Amino acid sequence: MLGNFMYCNPTKLYFGENSLDYLKGELENYGKKVMLIYGGGSIKKTGLYDKVIAILKGCGKTVVEDAGVMPNPTSVKLEEGAKIARENGVDFILAVGGGSVIDYAKAVSVSAYCDDDPWEKYFIRFEDVSCRIIPVGCVLTMVGTGSEMNGGSVITNHEQKLKIGHVFGENVFPKFAILNPVLTYTLPRKQMVAGFFDIMSHILEQYFSGTDDNTSDYIMEGLLKSLIHSAKIAVRNPEDYEARSNIMWVATWALNTLVAKGKTTDWMVHMIGQAIGAYTDATHGMTLSAVSLAYYRHILPYGLDKFVRYAVNVWGVNPEGKEKQAIAEEGLAEMGKFMREIGVAMRSSEVGVTEDLISGIARATLIMDGGYKVLDISEIEDILRASL
Repeated sequence: MLGNFMYCNPTKLYFGENSLDYLKGELENYGKKVMLIYGGGSIKKTGLYDKVIAILKGCGKTVVEDAGVMPNPTSVKLEEGAKIARENGVDFILAVGGGSVIDYAKAVSVSAYCDDDPWEKYFIRFEDVSCRIIPVGCVLTMVGTGSEMNGGSVITNHEQKLKIGHVFGENVFPKFAILNPVLTYTLPRKQMVAGFFDIMSHILEQYFSGTDDNTSDYIMEGLLKSLIHSAKIAVRNPEDYEARSNIMWVATWALNTLVAKGKTTDWMVHMIGQAIGAYTDATHGMTLSAVSLAYYRHILPYGLDKFVRYAVNVWGVNPEGKEKQAIAEEGLAEMGKFMREIGVAMRSSEVGVTEDLISGIARATLIMDGGYKVLDISEIEDILRASL
């Protein structure tokens, strides 16, 4: 049965090919100084930068730029961005890019006026925000993270070899998000499919927990089936609008906190994947795909009934005359076929993991207790070895 919960998501979404038309109206709700945050410059190549700047100037905004946000934004970059925001008296932050850019923007928003070390306060001690927050809005150019409609922010500390996420409250959620599927067309194939698997992993992290009959699991099965169908189309034709728009919408609902309500959640694949990323700086979605099958095979005996349900309801496995174990394993095999079809990493060695890194990665992995099995470090090492 569903547990007790409160649900609120304050982010306003504008979805579709003309969604950028609504940016001007939203910007008028905020102050004069806008901090424009973006990544390595792809938005300049596509012409999106010029469009956004024109809208900002048309609103009479003073623009302060913070470019160069990397795929795995760092604590050093966060210090830099917080300083820029603070010293320029920024009223509003506009993030234009993918999940890393939006994650970073949210981190900047709560760090600019933080009277402590933001890395220690938020990502080590996981404390609540107690300072002024600069509001954030975003224009999404890559689907996968769901960062456009949640309070999550993942930051990497290379010196400490840690990659950690903090889920902030609704006061840090983007005030609005502009979602135009066409803006995702120019994404390189590797990043595109990595985003697809990130979406799948978000859903699975919430699905593989609990033994009750709850609405959230039915919703997630539908989201997974939509994602699988559309992803197969998109890898053949990246400019199929219907497929890309469906995937963009699934990505948002996969992690806007709705389907987690009323149940426990796992998140161990993400914890292991993020620890890998701290050591190798590999693409996030690929670190998840590289360890997922090894992890799920490891915990399958502890959540067998849910893995059977997954096999039958998501992958269409015929259960007649088969033992539960065989059904569940067939479901994971079908998942593996899909992963190979879209072209994600299947082994952790593909994302830079070597035997000599395993011990360090395992120690850097945060251990969660919401899934079917609470792991110890030796089990994480076993999973990493199995994934090589």
